[in-house]
Amino acid sequence: MINSIKFLLVFVCTITLSMVHAQMPGGAGRGQMGGQNMNLGHLYGKVLESVSGKPLEAASVLLIQNKFDSVTKKRKEVVVGGMLTDKKGEFSLENLNIMAQYKLKITAIGFKTYEAKAGFELNMAGARNGDMSSMLSAVDKDLGNITLSPDAQQLENVTVSANKALLEMKIDRKVFNVEKNLTSVGGTAVDVMKNVPSLNVDIDGNVSLRNAAPQIFVDGRPTTLTLDQIPADEIASVEIITNPSAKFDASGGGAGILNIVMKKNKKAGYNGNINASIDSRLRPAVGGDINVKQNKINFFARGRLNYRKSISTNVSDRTNFLNNDTTSLFIQNNKPISKGYFAFLRGGFDYFIDNRNTITVGGMFVNGQFNNTDYINIERDTLYKNNLLLSDLGVRDTRTSFQFRNVGASLSYKHNFTKPNKEWTVDANYNSSKNDNSGDYRTQYFYTNNSPKTAAIFERTGGGGTSKFFTAQTDFVNPISENIKMEMGVRAAVRNYESNSANYVQDGTGKFVLVPGFSNDYKFTDQVYAAYMTFSQKIKNFTYQLGLRAESSSYTGTLISTGKKFKNDYPFSLFPSVFLTYKLNDKSDIQLNYSRKINRPNFFQLIPNYDISDPLNLSIGNPNLVPEFTNLAEISYQNQLTKKTSFLATAYLKNTNDLITNYQYRDKNPDPNAKPDTVLITTYTNANTSYNVGLELTTKTKLTKWWDFSVNVNLYNSTLKAGAITGGADNSQFSMFGKINNSFTLPKNFSIQLSGDYQAKTILPPNSRGSGGGGMMMMFGGSQTGAQGYIKPNYGVDIAIKKEFMKNKAASITLQMNDIFRTKLYGTHSESQYFVQDNSRRRDPQVLRLNFNYRFGKMDVSLFKKKSMKGEMDSMQNASQGMGN
Repeated sequence: MINSIKFLLVFVCTITLSMVHAQMPGGAGRGQMGGQNMNLGHLYGKVLESVSGKPLEAASVLLIQNKFDSVTKKRKEVVVGGMLTDKKGEFSLENLNIMAQYKLKITAIGFKTYEAKAGFELNMAGARNGDMSSMLSAVDKDLGNITLSPDAQQLENVTVSANKALLEMKIDRKVFNVEKNLTSVGGTAVDVMKNVPSLNVDIDGNVSLRNAAPQIFVDGRPTTLTLDQIPADEIASVEIITNPSAKFDASGGGAGILNIVMKKNKKAGYNGNINASIDSRLRPAVGGDINVKQNKINFFARGRLNYRKSISTNVSDRTNFLNNDTTSLFIQNNKPISKGYFAFLRGGFDYFIDNRNTITVGGMFVNGQFNNTDYINIERDTLYKNNLLLSDLGVRDTRTSFQFRNVGASLSYKHNFTKPNKEWTVDANYNSSKNDNSGDYRTQYFYTNNSPKTAAIFERTGGGGTSKFFTAQTDFVNPISENIKMEMGVRAAVRNYESNSANYVQDGTGKFVLVPGFSNDYKFTDQVYAAYMTFSQKIKNFTYQLGLRAESSSYTGTLISTGKKFKNDYPFSLFPSVFLTYKLNDKSDIQLNYSRKINRPNFFQLIPNYDISDPLNLSIGNPNLVPEFTNLAEISYQNQLTKKTSFLATAYLKNTNDLITNYQYRDKNPDPNAKPDTVLITTYTNANTSYNVGLELTTKTKLTKWWDFSVNVNLYNSTLKAGAITGGADNSQFSMFGKINNSFTLPKNFSIQLSGDYQAKTILPPNSRGSGGGGMMMMFGGSQTGAQGYIKPNYGVDIAIKKEFMKNKAASITLQMNDIFRTKLYGTHSESQYFVQDNSRRRDPQVLRLNFNYRFGKMDVSLFKKKSMKGEMDSMQNASQGMGN
């Protein structure tokens, strides 16, 4: 009965077609013919491997029809049906127009493409003679067994990954591909940042972007990890976002964002790396990663163990004007040494629920310990008003230890809608870190004939802290049309921090007694809730994006030792962003953007308790600090000059009001038993304002087939209005910073990277920490920042040589050396009405590191086929958009 009805419909449609076809110059219209439905056809078959004869699973089967495009007035190919073969290699395509002509295309990774004509050859003569079976067989057509032949060349090419450039320039960010950076192999994220354009890294590993400290993100989320706790070999790329839109956190004071993208392999089958290195100080490192993708699960795990030894040499001289009758001159020399290790482990899995829904679970563990030793030699001259000069010598022996542990977990969900690029994501991240530190200090002064002037003073410090950081975020991206897109999201971030520090001094009995006035126990809770929305539209060659972010924050701290509480609430703040882009031609465009940012004071800057880790340079917080607000504007021009050369120029202006900066002033020593009775005290305050105007130029080019060259130059002028601060002054300085990177590809699979950077004299970043790091303890304080100091010019050059060998270049050896000319000398100058100080420091010059890396793996070719078929389907469907219905 069903076959009879089906035959009747086919017969009626066929007769109708023959009667009206001459009256339809436009041809058939989407399965309709004379009001009858022509979509009755059914094509099916089976795909086999030609060699083994086995069914080929997950082969891409596409049915393509040549249609008339009403927009372009031309004919074009359109995908009208498609699927993947099942485990038996079978496919079935239904509801097809029986009057149309098709092309059948079958593809599979590792096999040659199969193409053939397909259609329904209706036997009209047989139908008129009563042969119904011939008509039915034409509607349900079996294409039979189709064999695909292996393609050895294609299968070999699957193992070759895309060769990314070292630096990719985009209109809103620069992307630095770490896998192409040889000089950071076997190191940490600090070594990576030294080669990233626009970034300046000081001797302690502190990073600045356009003379300000940027926010550090890992995989798009804030992190509690420090850069020296992230192995360089686990980083895929670094994104430099100089002016983030409203989608990103408003905190950070407009200093930009460094987003560290960690490696996460999703290749089908299993694959991984093992690597090991050793440096010229005989400190080894070993690591590896494994990735297994099978069916709906993609599992990944990475780990690395690094042993490090850092050696610094420091020279500092300082003149103190502590009162009207006394001038003190100090010269200090020391050579701090830091030894230790850190271990990094990261893993997780992706679960592909179906083609549109994915859940990702991840975890991370970091653990390490560093022991520091330092022996400080001090020469001290005290000149009194009556021209009496007293000289003595001092030594300070320091032994400190620092342990840290970090545990993190993440859970994310992603849903892709049927509409291309429409997606919804939910992320939750939790991070818990703990650190402990201890130190023993022995200080003694001698006469110039080396006889003891004072008894030895023994001090001890101890402390630690915990931090628990939770973030939850959801984002929705909706491309309303081809030229209009809307994004929105909400975010909650809650951080709980607790710290304790104790200072002890040894009494006459040999016991260490707590100094209560100089010991701090405190905790705080920081909460930020935000929502954002951006709207973008493209109108011919012009694109604009408007964004608005609303943030509400609360900060509550408690000084445990006294019970005193501090609270700052910022219930509602708005942060707009505007991005305007005009495409001049196919090779160049220009962009203008603006955003507003905030930088809130932290607890260290707020608590009014003294820190005496440096007895001659006490520090104390300021509970009256208010947030600083920054307006940031940029205008960028990008031009792809040739296929081998691109150029990016950005002029920028950053204006900050109520800038948080630190400064020194002279006051009475809060410890009545301490000497001297007058000391310099460091604290924080809000300066009037600051301006940073600059021009950044970046270009990369392929000079020859074997030489890639990139250069980044930042010319800027920094102005700080701080004349109203006690002991402060207005400060303005024109400066420049530049980086050059050369990559050479040589015969026999050799390659060389040669990079260098130069920093001219510049104002110290207003929120830099000055001294510290590398186990260094300075008796009379580090360089002062912002209103009272500048950095002296410095430069350095690094080199690395790499040799690849074995089949498919699976193994490689890299030899590298940093600061090859021993020129990286970090010097600072600070002065005020109370002191003049110059510091000079050098850290880890000319260290050699030898690294070995081996790649292994086996692809499961069938797992590539779904991705291949989906990409082909999407591209064909996108090409068919705009076709007449």
